[in-house]
Amino acid sequence: MKIAIINGPNLNLTGLREPNIYGKESFDQFIPRLFAQFPEHDIIYFQSNVEGELINMLHSCGGEQRAILLNAGGYAHTSVALHDAIKAIGMPVIEIHLSNIAAREEFRHTSMIGRACIGTIAGFGLDSYRLGILALENLA
Repeated sequence: MKIAIINGPNLNLTGLREPNIYGKESFDQFIPRLFAQFPEHDIIYFQSNVEGELINMLHSCGGEQRAILLNAGGYAHTSVALHDAIKAIGMPVIEIHLSNIAAREEFRHTSMIGRACIGTIAGFGLDSYRLGILALENLA
């Protein structure tokens, strides 16, 4: 299966930013380990702090990837444009969050993109990505 992992703003600081919430491991450390766990899949990784670049990446995945794990960071709660991009590409997208957004600040309780995704995995730290890949395998 071809899978794109797309991360949004501030996730490049994972391991440094609020480690009590987001953990102490960086994506530079985590991603190679995740890829090694799933050698049967063609997985690509992309991160940007820019909303338009995330939208462009979603568009470019349409037709190329079979599924997407999207951690839109703070844009998950604000971006109608990301919601529309997910709907436009017509492929399975799972929303990912490292923290349990329901247990955090009230403004994080609503996800604009979640309505366009096939499901949400939240609160399991970096393991949320592994769980997302397992969920995609179960859909295949």
